[in-house]
Amino acid sequence: MDDKYDLRELIFSTFNDLIPSLLEGTPVEDSSEAIAFGLATFAVVNIVFLMLFFSQFAILWIERKAVARMNDRRGATTALRSLWVGENGVTAGDWWNMLPFGLGKPIGALNKWLNKKFGNRDEKFATVDRVNNRSWMGYSIFPGFFQNVADGMKFLVKEHMVPQRADRLIFEVSPFLIVSSTLLILGIIPLSSGIYATNPELSILYAIAIFGIAPIGVFFAGWSSNNKYTLIGGIRSAAQLTAYEIPLLLTLLSVALLTGTFNIIESIHFQHSAGSWNLFLMPLGAALFLLTMIAEVERVPFDMPEAEAELVEGWWTEYGGMRFGMLFMAEYIRTYAACFLFTHFFLGGWHLPFQGLISQVPVLGDLYLLIPGAIVVLLKSWLVFLLVFVWARFSLARIRTDQILEFGWRILLPLAVLQVVLAGIYRLYLFDPTAMKDTAAGGWAWDAFGIPMFVPIVTTIVWLGIFVLFLNDEDKSGNTERMFHVYTEKPAGTYVPGQE
Repeated sequence: MDDKYDLRELIFSTFNDLIPSLLEGTPVEDSSEAIAFGLATFAVVNIVFLMLFFSQFAILWIERKAVARMNDRRGATTALRSLWVGENGVTAGDWWNMLPFGLGKPIGALNKWLNKKFGNRDEKFATVDRVNNRSWMGYSIFPGFFQNVADGMKFLVKEHMVPQRADRLIFEVSPFLIVSSTLLILGIIPLSSGIYATNPELSILYAIAIFGIAPIGVFFAGWSSNNKYTLIGGIRSAAQLTAYEIPLLLTLLSVALLTGTFNIIESIHFQHSAGSWNLFLMPLGAALFLLTMIAEVERVPFDMPEAEAELVEGWWTEYGGMRFGMLFMAEYIRTYAACFLFTHFFLGGWHLPFQGLISQVPVLGDLYLLIPGAIVVLLKSWLVFLLVFVWARFSLARIRTDQILEFGWRILLPLAVLQVVLAGIYRLYLFDPTAMKDTAAGGWAWDAFGIPMFVPIVTTIVWLGIFVLFLNDEDKSGNTERMFHVYTEKPAGTYVPGQE
């Protein structure tokens, strides 16, 4: 079902009505339709790109706030000034009175004086309250939000330096290759059925091709810097991206096989018309997509190419100034694009949860359908970013390179092949094309044995059971064993010469 708010149609109709009348009587009157089409396309592309680009700042805010909560770092409670100012006028405790022999009395006296003159209690001396106060004339506009603008200006004015023995041409081109391929992904991401920049018939294949360009730029950036750390990071990145690219392609192939199309918008319409999101028909595919995308964007736990503890900053160590800023931005854009693609492929895109049921309720159903599809897509994407990318980053440890490659080639690849086979079976034997309905309530193409939604319900229960079984079947004593490797019984560092 199409979204009620068709921005694309509005812009095209406006230009088609306006441009011919403006060009009437001019030498280009015969080309007015082509000019109107070109200007409307230019306007739509820019509007959609700006909507996607500036909505990206929300994930920065989400990540910082979530991390602060996970690490219990909530402003002044851990700041140095909280030792004597405290939070909301309450001091951090009379810890100076606990020092023996009255050694803390001078500290306590100093604390009381500071709290009286510069603390939070006295409006006349509200000096401390103004620290980190980013409001303007008393109005708070996204506190801390404009720090991103300040960081961008800092990157712009920094000097760009090229290593002395680097391959200058490749060193300069690599960041633009990575960033440009990343920005191209945004061109095919729809915010709703009426808000998209372009809609190629093979948009899924287009996404696959674009995601395959960045690894080339990453390896070139690591090699051209003439630095051993960047070279190691580039080799790690190339090996990792190659290992996870194939399971990702097979997962997207299974999505196309199940939905019967290589077009993103058509695959979203299929999920609603068939009556079930792909998440409940292929939970394995959803898990594979998330795992491979985390590895593709090189976020924790798959961030060995950028391991700060051993490679400084990995393959982009030698980049500074705006080029570093562009690479940093590209990483978040790829992450954001991954969230959008997961929303479209597995969460029904702009279709609302339980839309088929709630749309049947009088009044409430009509109000429910008035929610803009772009808002639904953004909320779903932000939720995916929070629950998957942020949570994984701050709850999982970094994985060794050999483990990353083994996991990709020996586990994810066979599972991706299995998912392709399952998608073909579902499409051929369990799908009822006559039950497809493009209405507000959707269809019932996955019913079986007279039971509504039988196939997605059973599939979800079975795969959840398999996931829980494997999670609880861990052999704690075998944790020291490395997969597919010979290992020793004695732990490292226990060898003593002469006591073999």
